[in-house]
Amino acid sequence: MDHDHGHHMGGGMDHSMPGHGDMGGGGGGMKCSMNMLFTWDTTNLCIVFRQWHVTSTFTLVLSLLGVVVIVAGYEMLREGIRQYEASVNKRADTTPPPLNTGEDHDHDQEEEETVTETTPFFLGSSNLGQNRAEVTRRAHAIKAVLYGIQNFYAFMIMLIFMTYNGWVMIAVSVGAALGYFIFGGRTPVTKDTACH
Repeated sequence: MDHDHGHHMGGGMDHSMPGHGDMGGGGGGMKCSMNMLFTWDTTNLCIVFRQWHVTSTFTLVLSLLGVVVIVAGYEMLREGIRQYEASVNKRADTTPPPLNTGEDHDHDQEEEETVTETTPFFLGSSNLGQNRAEVTRRAHAIKAVLYGIQNFYAFMIMLIFMTYNGWVMIAVSVGAALGYFIFGGRTPVTKDTACH
């Protein structure tokens, strides 16, 4: 009975370990390792998706270059959104204010909030007669969509970083620096986090 138990334990371990190794080796193209601790190991490294699988030094280099481009693209998006907001802030002055139905103080406060918090998207000659509130509602909706896209992009970068792989982490940092160098000329260096 002890012999059977020992044989079962030993046999189970022998079959389990090589079987696990065979799964990783035989399905090497399909097996992804998930690290929760910092590592430099790129064996079975998948970046966010199972299809983005690092299988060789060549695919590692391509993946790292891809990460640099993705993160630099995020800085390009942020700069594009900043330019859009600056552009619509300039154009906001050409939109007529809403009819004054209350006190002048309330009107001034509403106008100030309108220009700084929500600004119009396109202000062509056809929009000059529109109420500022209508124009700013549309602009606010567009800015909300842009904000959602920017946050989705930022969280995807966070997921890339959270592979806990040192090479990928360095690529994220290089991409951020390159993106800032190319696109962030008017952005202060101190910013909260990549997720905002």
